Amino acid sequence: MNTTILLLLFAPLVGFLTTLFFGKTLGKTVSGAIGTTTVVLSFLCTLCLFSQVNADGKAITFHLADWFSIGSIKVNFSFLFDQLSVLWLLFVTGIGSLIHLYSISYMHEDENMHKFFSYLNLFVFFMITLVAGSNLLIMFIGWEGVGLCSYLLIGFWYKNQDYNDAAKKAFIMNRIGDLGFLIGIFILGHLFGTLDFLEIKALLGKDVISPSLLSIAALCLFIGACGKSAQLPLATWLPDAMAGPTPVSALIHAATMVTAGIFMVTRMNFLFDLTPEIQNVIAIVGAITAIVAASIGLVQNDIKKVLAYSTVSQLGLMFLALGLGAYEVAVFHVITHAFFKACLFLGSGSVIHALHGEQDMRNMGGLRKVMPITFWTMMISTLAISGIFPFSGFWSKDEILMTAFHGNIPLWIIGSIASIMTAFYMFRLMYLTFFNDFRGTEEQKHHLHESPALITIPLVILATLAAIGGAISLPGNSWLNHYLAPLFAHKAHGEHHLDGQAYMLMAIATVGALVGIGIAYSKYLKKKEIPVADSEIQGVHKVLSNKYYLDEIYMATIVKPIYMISSFAKKYVEKFISKAVIGLGGATYALSIKGKKIQNGNIGVYLFAFIFGMVGFLVYVFIIRDLK
Repeated sequence: MNTTILLLLFAPLVGFLTTLFFGKTLGKTVSGAIGTTTVVLSFLCTLCLFSQVNADGKAITFHLADWFSIGSIKVNFSFLFDQLSVLWLLFVTGIGSLIHLYSISYMHEDENMHKFFSYLNLFVFFMITLVAGSNLLIMFIGWEGVGLCSYLLIGFWYKNQDYNDAAKKAFIMNRIGDLGFLIGIFILGHLFGTLDFLEIKALLGKDVISPSLLSIAALCLFIGACGKSAQLPLATWLPDAMAGPTPVSALIHAATMVTAGIFMVTRMNFLFDLTPEIQNVIAIVGAITAIVAASIGLVQNDIKKVLAYSTVSQLGLMFLALGLGAYEVAVFHVITHAFFKACLFLGSGSVIHALHGEQDMRNMGGLRKVMPITFWTMMISTLAISGIFPFSGFWSKDEILMTAFHGNIPLWIIGSIASIMTAFYMFRLMYLTFFNDFRGTEEQKHHLHESPALITIPLVILATLAAIGGAISLPGNSWLNHYLAPLFAHKAHGEHHLDGQAYMLMAIATVGALVGIGIAYSKYLKKKEIPVADSEIQGVHKVLSNKYYLDEIYMATIVKPIYMISSFAKKYVEKFISKAVIGLGGATYALSIKGKKIQNGNIGVYLFAFIFGMVGFLVYVFIIRDLK
């Protein structure tokens, strides 16, 4: 078993080192094959661990090495493979393998393909570290590692300055959240004398913990989750992160990294259960993020940005579930979302690939006949994310809304409205992209084609999972809740039975989704409307297109004042400090010029100085000191 764990942990790291140092020599195809094989190997090892954990229900702790100790705090370099971490690793490595396979074809024309695969492999390694770490510090290593890889991959096409700016924006906004996470870690280390998850959980059962500090720690951890999982007010980096290659969007910004905040809160469920006021904050922030991001998605014309705002909105629904204490329900939606959103991002990449880089849906249309596999796989995933029975998203989203209905009616209303918006903008995407007549150039039309097998095979697998993935947690018969039960002190929130109220809520959610789809059908299929040019946008549409001017608000209230302070510091403070330092140096130099004249080689002068010093010393010792 130790060999299996070592392969799981380090196979992607070996792939990273191999493709980074030898990829250019090995060539594109070999680099892609090595990068994909290492992640597939990690997936196979995860399957072995899942089989054992699922069979006996016992967590596996793997101690790699002693790390360090400070006072009473001892931190080991060890890993925890329990129900939660193994489940997360299944889709991190499984979907990661499919995206690596997809990237072999998608990135084949890129001159730096070997570097791209090295970054992807490094990302998977750090994501495994984040998920499998047995303590907060190991998790933080993975947390920072995926942030670094996100920066490298968003700005992969670094010759475009806009892409570099998007990478920097993602990196800086995540650092803000990470500072909160780090403060939370310090507080927990102070309170418990350990950073190990299982030890903290055991100590929380004792009445020696400061409730106020515990709440502050929980809030700080949630701030970290807001940064990594793109929740307000740290949400604006994710849509801009679409600057990276499409496989990056699918892997990092749909299925894995952005769910790290969900994972961390779920992992620390025993802490958040004791801080209900922070849970309320989580639920409210999640609900507001869900509806704000969904409303922005209504008017986006870039196919990837529609999916990006959809991701932010769906993450908001997951945090809504977490805030209501329904950790199992949030995990359920994480899994189904990974299936259908990865499929949608890869499908959008297939469309962009066919149109030679075109991303504006106003210049698409009529693609379903020439790209049937891409169309049908994206349609299945769109039905899933819209919450249409019996696709996976219907079950997971319904569980969130049902939990919200029982826990907080206003939040249920907000979540329901966000879900209706989701159905509208997703079918808006489908109608504008695949239906009516093609609106691109004649040259694009002439070269339209279905994508190669390395692109369509992952689409088919992910669409199949998006269709049937809901079976893992059906109401009243949830395998997932039973599997995760050992991790939570309370009874699973997802055990909703199909009574009259449940059917009513399902009907309301389904009717809401159909209303959204119907409006999209009327506007974009029946009336064949095309979104107006950017210069013609007005009113509320303009506010939504400009993302509620959040970036402009941040620029005016945060960035520009910092620029002003830094400009003042550079112009005045730095000059003052420089002159002071240079002045001290000049004074020292002047004294040294005078002092070195004493060093003239005259032994008589040296003897005089020696005797004078000795006399002064003796006078102090025998006379002055006694006088005191």
